[in-house]
Amino acid sequence: MKNRYSFNIFLLLILIGFTSCISKKDIRYLQPSESLTINEEGLVPYNVPQYRITKGDILTLNVVTTPKGDAAQFYSSLNASSSGGANGAAGGAVGGQIGGAVGGQAGGGGGTGGNPTFYFNGLKVDSNGDVNIFGIGYVKAEGRTVEDMSQEIQTRVNENFLQGKAEVRLNLDGIRYYVLGDMETTSVTGEKVAYVTQLNIMQALAMNGGLNRTIDRKSITIHRKYPEGIKTAKLDLTREDAMNSPYYWLQNGDIIYLNTNGKSINGFGREPVQTLTTGVSLLTTVMSIYLIISRL
Repeated sequence: MKNRYSFNIFLLLILIGFTSCISKKDIRYLQPSESLTINEEGLVPYNVPQYRITKGDILTLNVVTTPKGDAAQFYSSLNASSSGGANGAAGGAVGGQIGGAVGGQAGGGGGTGGNPTFYFNGLKVDSNGDVNIFGIGYVKAEGRTVEDMSQEIQTRVNENFLQGKAEVRLNLDGIRYYVLGDMETTSVTGEKVAYVTQLNIMQALAMNGGLNRTIDRKSITIHRKYPEGIKTAKLDLTREDAMNSPYYWLQNGDIIYLNTNGKSINGFGREPVQTLTTGVSLLTTVMSIYLIISRL
């Protein structure tokens, strides 16, 4: 009877060990999914949402002109040393306002929360959702795309100076996003910036070394800011239909939360050897307690 009871305990521990292991399906990215949407050519259509500026953002604005041309008041000596362009053209910032970054989070990581150069010199979106450009005045920014704002600023520059004598270049400071783990620090956590026009979450993770086995790839949480507020979405990166989600493509200010797999929290599942070691230790402990009790 005792042997049978011990055998049942042994089988139970083995079952717990197997169910606690992280399987290949838990860690493989973009596995085939029947719900994946593709077009008639068999391609996954791009679902890249346009970023819309919000209050508190900071933008870069340069007006390319000549030091002594029709738009000379826009010329800035700050860029003179790096101009060297054709016909002596130089990148001048309106009113000397050079640089900037979306969300006031410019600069290079390190937990500093941005670059002070961009913070002090960039075009800040005020509490009314406007930016004040020296020589032009207030321009509505909140809720608009960068392209839309660029067209308006270019039109207003052309109204004051000969058309074709100045070129407006309004930009974001790349795509700035944040990665945060909820249990232990991984190599991908922190403030990140990518100087590209489009960036999906798989590219972002690849740039930072990928995810370790403790991360639950089926429950990646993304917080995204909009002019109206913040929205939360979840992505299952083990399914290829994640590519159909607009949250698959990152935007400025996105926060990516890496949720820890429950199998890692309870001590199982990180590595097969660790799982086996934990199981054997647990079995040994249980059997020792059982033998002590059975002798009483």
